[in-house]
Amino acid sequence: MILRYGMQLPVQSQSTLYAEGWEAAAGPEDLLEIARAADRAGFDYLASCDHVGIPRRLAAAMSTVWYDPVATLAFLAAATEHIRLLSHVAIVGLRHPLLTAKQYATLDRLSGGRLVLGVGAGHVQEEFEALGVDFRGRGAVLDESIDALRAALGPDEFPEHHGKRYAFEGLGQRPRPVQDPVPLWVGGSSPAAVRRAALKGDGWLPQGDPRDRLPGQIARIREVREQAGAMGAFTVGAITEPLYVGTPRWEVGRRTLTGGPLELAESLRAYRAMGVHQIQVRFRSRSRSELIDQIAAFGAEVAPEL
Repeated sequence: MILRYGMQLPVQSQSTLYAEGWEAAAGPEDLLEIARAADRAGFDYLASCDHVGIPRRLAAAMSTVWYDPVATLAFLAAATEHIRLLSHVAIVGLRHPLLTAKQYATLDRLSGGRLVLGVGAGHVQEEFEALGVDFRGRGAVLDESIDALRAALGPDEFPEHHGKRYAFEGLGQRPRPVQDPVPLWVGGSSPAAVRRAALKGDGWLPQGDPRDRLPGQIARIREVREQAGAMGAFTVGAITEPLYVGTPRWEVGRRTLTGGPLELAESLRAYRAMGVHQIQVRFRSRSRSELIDQIAAFGAEVAPEL
């Protein structure tokens, strides 16, 4: 099994959990150069997050810097050639499925079929309340949104869906996506999210699972899919610890993986042994140029050993 690798974009989301100091003053040109570097280095995807608004109570930890994923990925699609474009994750319950389908179908068409639609339930209550969406029922909203999106992103010019919350038919939407179907990965690590991914998704995007928890989560996904008779390919993802290729000349933190290409590759191959197909790599860096150097080194030196 080939272990593919992607990366969450810096700059476009700046939670204090992972943002580096240089990102605060960065902008569109930095995103372009990083995306181009990842494209050249053979990364499978770039990922962009989704939040409409951050309440004051969370702003100090989460920051209020959250670029719109559709706009960001479309901007980068025009500057790249091969790399896929992942929403990680779109909180699709905040928007009507026809609106979401219009945006992401257009993105898939403009990018030549490079979209991966990652979806999740969301966790910021005030965001839901401001947009008039039931926060407590967000799991059920997401379940139906996925079904509606499957229809709205399918091949039919006039998609049809009749559900508890959403109903549409006879409304034509073009352009249609290039891909049929558009890959849909479900994010989240709660029991409900893992079950949702197994039954409704084409893949799973874990949220904060440490390595030792992944085998149990993956076994549960397999069990649920087998019981349901689910067929077809399914992508299991993982988010790696922060890493730095080589020997850093600064203090990168205790939890950062460091070392030469063979060392790092050996550590990352442990994910493949668990049944993981995709790893999301996050680099430590002091500047845009250092990050680009890390991306290039990973693609040229670490990836061939995976």
